[in-house]
Amino acid sequence: MNVIAKSTNVAPFLRATTKCVPTGPKSSVTTGKVQKTKVIVPPPLHKVYTKSYTFSGPIRLNSGIAGISITSQAQQIRLSHTDIQVPDFSKYRRDSVQDPTCDSHESLHKRQTFSYLIAGATGVGAAYAGKALIVDLVSCLSASADVLALAKIEIKLDAIPEGKSAVFKWRGKPLFVRHRPQTEIAKEEAVDMSILRDPEHDSARVKRSEWLIVIGVCTHLGCVPIANAGDFGGYYCPCHGSHYDASGRIRKGPAPLNLEVPPYEFAENIVVVG
Repeated sequence: MNVIAKSTNVAPFLRATTKCVPTGPKSSVTTGKVQKTKVIVPPPLHKVYTKSYTFSGPIRLNSGIAGISITSQAQQIRLSHTDIQVPDFSKYRRDSVQDPTCDSHESLHKRQTFSYLIAGATGVGAAYAGKALIVDLVSCLSASADVLALAKIEIKLDAIPEGKSAVFKWRGKPLFVRHRPQTEIAKEEAVDMSILRDPEHDSARVKRSEWLIVIGVCTHLGCVPIANAGDFGGYYCPCHGSHYDASGRIRKGPAPLNLEVPPYEFAENIVVVG
């Protein structure tokens, strides 16, 4: 849109112009002669890409009515991926593999020694750590010192006269220690095995014929028998009427098995049970 100035103070050849730019609302007002718009003509694309250039600066793209122009503030044009620096790991490599002309098999044996040494040391360390872990675990699950102290009991045999039976506590159970006379020993050894419910010879139940050591728990329902009682002069369970002889064998009543014989060892006049 052109407007001709009509004022007398303004020269008739002056003209105010307003230009509409499609790319933005910015307007420019000039006075005087009509200014011409400078048009930058881009070079042909085949000339840009057919020549061999390298990038060393940023690229600026200008767009306008005339098209797209490619300008650069640098003297060289950068091509794709030519500015990527390849990392150098030479300082991390062994001296034996630095030379590219050297055969790799020559340095392989040197590297194998170090690898075997590291693998062996790691295996030994892992085995030692596993052993320590297992030992600690087993020691935590094992019985404590007070429980182990009750696992065995020492009994002085001199304190039990002949023909008497003493009762001790072992692992929370009553323990019968009987000092048998010779007449009682001969009687129990002469018993016919065919009449026994749980056949077992007297010599198989004792290590010394004069000493009978059994656990005082009835094999029927776990009651505690009475010593020197019953029809056979051994032990009698008053709860359900089980009779045992002087060798601890069941002879009458509902009990299915003989009294249990615990593990024990003699040491002079002392017996160690457990």
